[in-house]
Amino acid sequence: MQQKYFDVMDANPVIAAVKDEKMLSEACLLEEIQVIFLLFGDLCTLPGLVDQIAEAGKFPVIHLDLVTGLGAKEIAVDFVKTYTKACGIISTKPALVKRSKELGMLSILRVFLLDSMAYGNLERQVLQAKPDLIEILPGVMPKMIRKVSDLVHVPVIAGGLISDREDVLAALNAGAFCVSTTKTEIWRM
Repeated sequence: MQQKYFDVMDANPVIAAVKDEKMLSEACLLEEIQVIFLLFGDLCTLPGLVDQIAEAGKFPVIHLDLVTGLGAKEIAVDFVKTYTKACGIISTKPALVKRSKELGMLSILRVFLLDSMAYGNLERQVLQAKPDLIEILPGVMPKMIRKVSDLVHVPVIAGGLISDREDVLAALNAGAFCVSTTKTEIWRM
């Protein structure tokens, strides 16, 4: 486990998920934001975007599936480890999450809980990937947050559709370790 990242997330349970350069600049300026999920970029811009986050004293985590030019092979994680200052990755692909863990990076498995089949596959995916954290979407399902936490015994990040203070508190009260959101007003909570 990556204890220093867990300590930071425990102290600051709202994670800024950024999807453009304007949001990135705003998140980098906020003292209350310590972890930034990078949800955009391409192979050419990625190192500079990650540098911007690191230079602001924040922990950059790259959503590999959303970076143009990085494929779904383990070599994409090796690229991130070698050519950026990212502390971790997010992916829906268990093999990439597993590779991240092997390289000593924070590893987050993103799961879309759309139906009972997705929930039924979750335990197998966690056993395969061995992530440090699981991000479940949508994050506005307190009952499912509790069920997932009890099932896999891996800290849960609630993400997606988190739109106000009540959503944040409901997710945290249901057992989420932290929440990720693109809603800039929540970053200031």
